[in-house]
Amino acid sequence: MIRAEEVIGTIRAALEREPRVNLHGHPVELSFADGVVTIAGEVGGIAAKKLALGIAARPLPVTGLVDRLRVEPSEQMEDGAIRDHVCNALASEPAFMQYAVQAIVKQELEEVRGTAQRGLERVVEVEVNDGVVILNGRAESISHKRLAGVLAWWVPGSKDVVNGIEVWSDPDENDDEMVDLIRIVLEKDPLVNASQISIHSTNGLVTLEGAVPTPDNKLAAESDAWYVLGVTEVVNKLVVTG
Repeated sequence: MIRAEEVIGTIRAALEREPRVNLHGHPVELSFADGVVTIAGEVGGIAAKKLALGIAARPLPVTGLVDRLRVEPSEQMEDGAIRDHVCNALASEPAFMQYAVQAIVKQELEEVRGTAQRGLERVVEVEVNDGVVILNGRAESISHKRLAGVLAWWVPGSKDVVNGIEVWSDPDENDDEMVDLIRIVLEKDPLVNASQISIHSTNGLVTLEGAVPTPDNKLAAESDAWYVLGVTEVVNKLVVTG
């Protein structure tokens, strides 16, 4: 019988070997019981969070994962301010012009734009709890669901995004759709010139190639790709020309 200490030790050793997780700068807590690993703490960025979750879920005895990791926010914001920013981003995004946007405030539903009618297939509900953005509702495509998640992540105070939006059309993963959505995301980022970047995607592995003027541009493009739901690894081959 494999002991909990052995499983935790294996995971911690793997986390130590991944420099992007930076376990020394951002220590995490691990526990293991009944096949389930719980990982908690604050990490430096979205890449560190996704990589840490992938590592924690890898050992053979692990059958479940409880994610209590949070991303260190770039700006401290109150939940209400985060919620307002997310709602405004959704309401002003052309891709969501046909959607009702709703906020959950103190467990009460408030209409931000549009009124969700019975049977309405396009609605996004936004709730924020201790910096964690919770998205629910119904979307017509996996790309809309992913875009909503990215917009939530882009709010400086967001510590995590739990994307529970249901997709009522074909929800199957598609590499071409992933590439198209990442390109849309890059085009929305003022720090990125998407026309200079080539994107490839295979089963969650995204590769970025091309030339960018500064290291900040390179980092911004990689972060944008990591923010997309379903991306499990980003290989950044962008060349800095400046």
